[in-house]
Amino acid sequence: MKRFIAILVITLGIYSAAAAQSAITPYHERNDFLLASPGALKYGLYGYDNPAMLSYLRHPDLLVTWNDGTDPTHRWGLFAAVPNFGFGMTRQKIDGIYAADYRISLSGGDRTISSGMAYGWTKTDNPLLDKSSLLIFGTLIRPTPYTSAGITYTDAINTKGYELAGDIAIRPFGNELVTAFADYVMHRTPQLDEDMWSAGVAVEAVPGVRIIGRYFNTEAFTLGVQFSLGHAGVETKAHYSSEQKYTYNSYGIRLGAYDRNVIDKFFPCKDKFVEMNQPGDISYQRYTLFDDSQVLIGLIEDIEAAKQDPSVSGIAINTSGWTTDAEKLWELREKLKDFKTAGKKVFIFIDRGNIDLYHFASIADKIVMDPMGTFFLEGYRMGRTFYKGTLDKIGLGFDEWRFFKYKSANEALSRDKMSEADREQRQKIVDDWYKIAKSDICESRHLTSEQFDRLINNEVVFLAQQAKENGLVDSLGRWDKMKELVKNETGSDGNLVNAGTLLKFKQPYDSRWGEPPQIAVIYALGECDMDEGITARKLVKDFESAADDPKVKAIVLRVDSPGGDAVASDYIAEVMKKAKGKKPVIVSQGYVAGSGGYWLSMYADTIVAAPRTITGSIGVIGGWIYNKGLKDSLGISTDYVKVGDHADLGFGMTLPLIGLTVPDRNLTIDERARVESMIKTMYKEFVDKVTAGRKDKCSDVEPIAQGRVWSGLDGKQNGLVDVLGGLETAINIAKEHAGIPKCQEVTIVELPKKGLFNFDKIMPKFFSVETKVLNDPVIELLKFRLKHNGKPLPMLPLEDIEMMKQSK
Repeated sequence: MKRFIAILVITLGIYSAAAAQSAITPYHERNDFLLASPGALKYGLYGYDNPAMLSYLRHPDLLVTWNDGTDPTHRWGLFAAVPNFGFGMTRQKIDGIYAADYRISLSGGDRTISSGMAYGWTKTDNPLLDKSSLLIFGTLIRPTPYTSAGITYTDAINTKGYELAGDIAIRPFGNELVTAFADYVMHRTPQLDEDMWSAGVAVEAVPGVRIIGRYFNTEAFTLGVQFSLGHAGVETKAHYSSEQKYTYNSYGIRLGAYDRNVIDKFFPCKDKFVEMNQPGDISYQRYTLFDDSQVLIGLIEDIEAAKQDPSVSGIAINTSGWTTDAEKLWELREKLKDFKTAGKKVFIFIDRGNIDLYHFASIADKIVMDPMGTFFLEGYRMGRTFYKGTLDKIGLGFDEWRFFKYKSANEALSRDKMSEADREQRQKIVDDWYKIAKSDICESRHLTSEQFDRLINNEVVFLAQQAKENGLVDSLGRWDKMKELVKNETGSDGNLVNAGTLLKFKQPYDSRWGEPPQIAVIYALGECDMDEGITARKLVKDFESAADDPKVKAIVLRVDSPGGDAVASDYIAEVMKKAKGKKPVIVSQGYVAGSGGYWLSMYADTIVAAPRTITGSIGVIGGWIYNKGLKDSLGISTDYVKVGDHADLGFGMTLPLIGLTVPDRNLTIDERARVESMIKTMYKEFVDKVTAGRKDKCSDVEPIAQGRVWSGLDGKQNGLVDVLGGLETAINIAKEHAGIPKCQEVTIVELPKKGLFNFDKIMPKFFSVETKVLNDPVIELLKFRLKHNGKPLPMLPLEDIEMMKQSK
């Protein structure tokens, strides 16, 4: 009985002692493996020290550390993390008992400000001595590339005590070359009520080689070295006591995330070819889920990353299955041309295509063609389908309200062939397209002007062997032949790699503190409409949000629109006009930016267009579809009562399936006169607005207006366009106007958001027949005209709207 009482007393004593103690190990002791203050170097201990640090981790990483045999605690640690989540543990021997501290950490935020929390607990060989759990809250603030500040608060759950720690680091050059750091800790527990601090400096004179010195308030100090090998690294740190005597060494091995290193910087193996091998459409944006399609801005970024990567010697592109418009192909060709200025090669595979695709491929150093492939060098044409006869046969009338020479948008319904004015402007555009392709192809393939014309006019269609004999391609073979070409080029077995493995996409975020400045790229695609196409009602909110966001330094509006509703166009034009005083606003015109599409552009600080862009068409047009026998043919009748002389204007039958109204009658002479006055007034307002927006660049708009469309080449000459280029050109101009160095990284914020996923791909197949009928171009044309029946519209022909739908 006495023995039992004695054991009980001892046990209660141990429990009481444990309860009186705090679970908080002093800051510098528990973070013994840190080479510097948490926010000064890389990612600290992956959330074990400050959980907010996890927001800077880009890829999974693992660090194993240990002290050598001269450390009596035999301390070692393991720290593993993925972006925003980390796990860490340390184990040591104290008074003959092994104790292990564990942490699970979470973080959120960005590279400017982030926060996180961690839960920690301790396990020992003696459960009676296990400490209680911890909660750790951390914040990391990096407002500029020069400063970093972190705060952690550690609270002991169910025991007494807390600890508050702050650290600060300064990079005088705004990069990793030199980092000065310091931390200050207030430790308040029953075992220790004390303030402590440390300070030091880290130097990275060459990439991945870091030398760190750290001094503590106890007069102890450490000297450490990190050496990176890329996806692996080693480190060591010598510890000196308060008497300045060497005590022991710490060591570490890191595996996982890429890090700067000497080898890749100074001794790169130039054996990589970036592989671009994905069929399908090249669009503007991706859906958030289930969408791996190629997008223009992504391809441009990949090519630029390959250009800057010292290990890349070329790009291999498979165009099989590509679908996109000629303007996007021109932009990609120009980017590849820029890529080649770095002394790198471009290999392109084609199996079939037309002159647009071949124009793109002609920039390649080597073109490989499928031995069973064909392509056409057919030249260029712009054609239209006319429905006047169709409307006559079905009993619909159409009254064209056209008062400007070149404004031909309604000719498809009012004529059976092109007007001379429309023929004139379209001929000039295709002449320009031909001139662009001819110049580029002849330069790249070393053809004379006469040879090119002969190939277009006499040959037209090329089988693979014929293409090779005419010097249009370099070799025949399937995509697999690229490996052989790469091997011959690099002298090795060849290494085709995905763009995601390039240096740009794996560089650690700690190379630059803080979020890079943002450029908003806002897409205005399709017809100008309040709720369809460019969806002006929503788009104006995105524009206002970007204009008011202090993180967004400039705005690029990408316009790919043939126009439409003047109200929708003016919504965006006016919000752009207001934004100009706050930050630079640059317009990038895509395949078409005419009429209402140019209305969207006119207030920009700079308008950028491709040579192949269709721009201008400053004019307004209208028309009126009305019943001319269809109602009787369908056996439909209508009746009404009215108050007001014109109340019946627009009244008529509702078409089955389409659900839109066909008016019973045409306008009277007086009504039409009022419409004419309205259209001419709107045209004058349009011209005045363009004059105001382009006052320093195009003083006299009227001679180039009248609804005439122009190529980007002509637009540059007559003042409608400022710079010839693509989306990347516009972004670079936006950076320049915002005072951002050209070489500095920026974050592109794309608006509006595309959506979660593409519902069309999961629609039941039994809807497909109905969908095809209702989406037929003729039905779409009729629906659009009836929806906007009688409205003055600044727009191009509907076939250009169809092109926009293909470009999204």
